[in-house]
Amino acid sequence: MAHLLVVEDDPQLRGALVRALRDRGHAVATAPSGMAGLDAAVTNRPDLIVLDLGLPDVDGAQILRMLRAISDVPVIVATARDDEPEMVAILEGGADDYIVKPFGAAQLDARVKAVLRRLGATDAAEEPLRVGGLTIDRSSREVTLDDRPLDLTPREFDLLAYLAHRPGQVVSRRELLAEVWQQPLGGADKTVDVHLSWLRRKLGETAQAPRYVHTVRTVGVKLTPPGAVPEALPEAAPGAVPEALPEAAPEADSPEAG
Repeated sequence: MAHLLVVEDDPQLRGALVRALRDRGHAVATAPSGMAGLDAAVTNRPDLIVLDLGLPDVDGAQILRMLRAISDVPVIVATARDDEPEMVAILEGGADDYIVKPFGAAQLDARVKAVLRRLGATDAAEEPLRVGGLTIDRSSREVTLDDRPLDLTPREFDLLAYLAHRPGQVVSRRELLAEVWQQPLGGADKTVDVHLSWLRRKLGETAQAPRYVHTVRTVGVKLTPPGAVPEALPEAAPGAVPEALPEAAPEADSPEAG
C-alpha cells in the first residue's frame, strides 16, 4: 500500500481523488493549500505527492521548488494548465510526472504506480552497467563518469539506465515514452528530448558534439562509448549527410528550445 498526499484546494475534486485512490488500494492524506501540503510532506513523509498548481496561498510551482530543497519525494503535478513551456519548466523544477485535468482516476492511478515502480524497482543482485567510463549501479541508483559521481534526477537515471541496458542499440522516442515514462501514446510530447538534453549536459556533451548519447535521425537515440563510431550517424565523415538519411529538424539541446 502506497501512502499518498493529495494537495488540492477544490474540495469536490479533492474528495473524488481521495475516493478513487483509496478504492485502488492507496492510503491517502490531503491538504487544501500549498503551505499545508508542504507541512504534511515534511511531517508525514508520504511515498508520493499529487500536487495541484492553482493553490490559494502559494502557487504549486513554488511549492514544488520549496519541496525539492528538502525532499526527493516523487511528485505528480495535476493541473488544468497545458502550456508546453510551463510543463517543461515544471519538469525541470523537479516534478516526476505531469497530468492535465480533466483526467480519469484510472489514468492517475496508472501514473502513480508507474512512478513508484520506477523509483522502487531495484535489484541488489544486478551487476552495474558499464558503457565506456560510465558506471550505472541500479541497486544504489548511482552513476559515475570516469570515477566522478553524477547527480542525476530519478527520471534522468531511469533514462540513462534504459539506454545503457541496450548499449549500441537504437531506441526510439516512442519506446522511451512507453518504457521509461509509461506513456505509450505520447504523440508529439517533447519530454524525451528535454530530458535527453539535461542528461547530455551532465555527461559534458551536446547534441551537436555527442560522446555517449547519439541521435540517429528520424529513428531514435543510442548510448555508445566514446570512440565507437555509430554506424547510422554521419560522424565518420564530418559535415557529410548520408543520402540514406532524410532531412529532419535537429534535436533541441536546451529545455527552452524543446
